[in-house]
Amino acid sequence: DVQLQASGGGLVQAGGSLRLSCAASGFLFADYSIGWFRQAPGKEREGVSCIRRGDGNAYYADSVKGRFTISSDKAKNTVYLQMNSLKPEDTAVYSCAAAGWCYSSSAYSDMYYWGKGTLVTVSS
Repeated sequence: DVQLQASGGGLVQAGGSLRLSCAASGFLFADYSIGWFRQAPGKEREGVSCIRRGDGNAYYADSVKGRFTISSDKAKNTVYLQMNSLKPEDTAVYSCAAAGWCYSSSAYSDMYYWGKGTLVTVSS
C-alpha cells in the first residue's frame, strides 16, 4: 500500500522555524524526485522545493530561497523541509509528492503519488 504523509506543521510566530517531514511507505524515495508544494486559502498550489532523484539536486521557489532547505534521509525513507525565518505569507497547507524528475520547484515529469498535507500557520 503506497502512502505519503506530510507532518510537522503548526502555528509559529513570524521569524520562527518549523521542520516538515514527508514519510513514504510502500515505495523507496530514492527511486523518485520528491517535491514540496503549498496552497494558501484562495490561491493556486505553488511548488516550493524539489530534491531530484539520482544527483540529489535541490530546487527552490524564489519566495523561499535562502530560508528553506530540503533534505532526505534514505534510511528513514523520509524527506524534510526545514523552514526558517518564516513569514505570514508562508501560511498554507504543505504537501509532498513523488515524481519521476524535477527541473525546478514547479517543473515535474510523471507525478506519481501525492500525500495529505500539513497546515503551517505563521502569525505576525
